[in-house]
Amino acid sequence: MQQIIGPFTQIVTFKQTALKGPLKASDMDIVENAGVRVDSGVIIEVGPFEHLTIKEATHNVMVREISGPHVLMPGLIDCHTHMVWAGSRAADFERRNSGLSYQEILASGGGILDTVKWVGQATKEALKKLLHQRVLIHQSDGITTQEIKSGYGLDAQNELKMLEVIHEVNREVKVDLIPTFLGAHVCPKGYERASYLDYLLTEVAPKAKLLTHRADAFIEAEAFPVQIAQPYLMALKNLGFDLTLHADQFSSGGVALAVQMGAKSADHLEATTSQDIALLGTSNTVAVALPGASLGLGMAFAPTRALLDAGACLAIASDWNPGSAPNGDLLAQCGILAAHQKLTAAETLSGITFRAAQALGLTDRGRLVPQYLFDAIAFPTHDYREILYQQGTLKPDMLWKKGDLLINSAT
Repeated sequence: MQQIIGPFTQIVTFKQTALKGPLKASDMDIVENAGVRVDSGVIIEVGPFEHLTIKEATHNVMVREISGPHVLMPGLIDCHTHMVWAGSRAADFERRNSGLSYQEILASGGGILDTVKWVGQATKEALKKLLHQRVLIHQSDGITTQEIKSGYGLDAQNELKMLEVIHEVNREVKVDLIPTFLGAHVCPKGYERASYLDYLLTEVAPKAKLLTHRADAFIEAEAFPVQIAQPYLMALKNLGFDLTLHADQFSSGGVALAVQMGAKSADHLEATTSQDIALLGTSNTVAVALPGASLGLGMAFAPTRALLDAGACLAIASDWNPGSAPNGDLLAQCGILAAHQKLTAAETLSGITFRAAQALGLTDRGRLVPQYLFDAIAFPTHDYREILYQQGTLKPDMLWKKGDLLINSAT
């Protein structure tokens, strides 16, 4: 059955908002006192609520009236997370605040390698339960699609275990989970880096391909330098994987490799150079900023203002993980990033909707326009500017996924 939902004080549609470059408020294509007509989870029409209800008065349509001021926008898309983990890295946070660097902790056998140990000890059912809990937290924050990486396994058994956890939980929840194979996160003990990547290609990647079409690698001197990673990534591409890269978090080089490989996105970018910024501005590789990692590690934000001004497609993601980005609150991170980098609401919100969808290769969500999925969230406010202004404290009180109302706490 079709349904008409409204009226909303404002609907942020992003109907014709550009995929790349800087944006201003008028680019958001906001419709006021409007509603949405939905059929089988897909948007049919967006327009004045009065027009929609009069037009369909004689048809068999369910009308859901919204009371009080509300702003409707596309459901949020978190395009970079590490949400499958066990254990805690609170000790890492304390050690960093006592003067040790992320790299020093990793070199000592801590950091990511601690999480690898705990994931290896955890059962699949335990990891599924933890992921379920985190997905529900994300859902309450307005996230309707989230990418989730492996990378805390580092061997065939546990990398595949993580991907299976994502795959199985995706079948149990209403929101969408997009898995990514990150076997090349760091090199485990007992391997040379090149031989470990060979092991991933022969023993893990073919089986991982049955569970995901996406692959990632951490491009850093302490993880996998460009010259070692490049042939591995080419081999993954030849196996049919879409690529995304952890790039330029602590040093440059990853962005150029991402563009060279035709990667969907280059993520992190805290250490990216002016040359890399120009490269992303003229490429089809999405620049993904991860403010949660900057907050967790106490380091500079990615140069998002410069990236936009250079013409890049900028997405923003939470990087939710137990080590460098334990916060997980995407809206709070966006509000803080926008203030520091002087991003408009249009630039920030597009970075967690249709531009984030682009980083995942998804073309059916992130805008509220005909033929797109009705993945949407509504905030109890009369003004879209309140969403980022309140830096994560204003939460959506309604959430729809493919037309199904999953959250309704509106009074």
